[in-house]
Amino acid sequence: MQALRSSVGERRRSVRAVTVLSIFGILLFLMLLISMNTGFTRLAPIDVIKTLVGSGTAKQELILFEFRLPRIVISVLVGAGLAVSGCILQGISRNPLADPGILGINAGAGLMVVLFISFYPTKAAAPVFLLPFLALAGAGLTAVLIYSLAYRRNEGLSPTRMVLTGIAVAAGISAAMIVLTLRLDPQSYQFVQVWLAGSIWGSNWKFVLALLPWIIILIPYVMYKARVLNVLTLGDQTATGLGTPLEKERLGLIAAAVALAGSCVAVGGGIGFVGLIGPHLARGLVGPKHQYLIPASALAGGLLLIVADTIGRVLIQPSEIPAGIVVAVIGAPYFLYLLARAKA
Repeated sequence: MQALRSSVGERRRSVRAVTVLSIFGILLFLMLLISMNTGFTRLAPIDVIKTLVGSGTAKQELILFEFRLPRIVISVLVGAGLAVSGCILQGISRNPLADPGILGINAGAGLMVVLFISFYPTKAAAPVFLLPFLALAGAGLTAVLIYSLAYRRNEGLSPTRMVLTGIAVAAGISAAMIVLTLRLDPQSYQFVQVWLAGSIWGSNWKFVLALLPWIIILIPYVMYKARVLNVLTLGDQTATGLGTPLEKERLGLIAAAVALAGSCVAVGGGIGFVGLIGPHLARGLVGPKHQYLIPASALAGGLLLIVADTIGRVLIQPSEIPAGIVVAVIGAPYFLYLLARAKA
């Protein structure tokens, strides 16, 4: 009887998760259509459809295919990558406040990109496909530093110590970036400030191609490790007792989280809180099982960032508000709410 109840409960959770994923997919598709229609130059929905099927004017094709679609695709990819990265970090550390932005991983990736921009003679000639690797190096070094400072041999990885260490490291990196910007010329300084605010600055198809391999390789890898993440959330002792090679699996998943965050920051700029809000929203709807939580987090993160970017393009036309600022307006109060609830 107990087994039957368990089976029925599992089936209900699966149906609920599939329903939530379907709703997220529909909402994301609708936002894609809305975003394609939104901008300084309006395109009616019928004009968008005509242009997509090759019946639009030359001006409509230029606006849609060269300006809007690359930015929309990058927004979805960056949002999905950051949300999955946050999902991994929350699962490994068993800390609901873990996020690549809050922990300083995004800041480390950003520091390496700012260093590159500072010393490279011209941004226009900067090799687009090199930026994710530079960001990965910065994010990786930061993650190693945070992990080494937060880890204790007898206690393992303390969730509270990990967050506090990450915040401190992020503050130090932010100070270093401020010092670096002092040597920039006015044009480069303006570019760096907009980039640090979380502007989707790499809005052309080259940046899509630079980011896409990281997403299509790493997210399936994380999905493959969903069962491992389920075990890691039970605690180190339980995971070891179940025969999980703890350090090996943890390091592999941390590397995936760092690579996702670094590559997304290289293309999308310093966008925070997506890795916090996306997994939290998904977990509340589909539960803690990572087979459903990871794809739900990816869809929620992509949806959140495309909504933020669309709002930023609409509010003060013809100027724009960086998507990172819009997300921060939502994310900062949510982080304080979670922090207060955790203390309670």
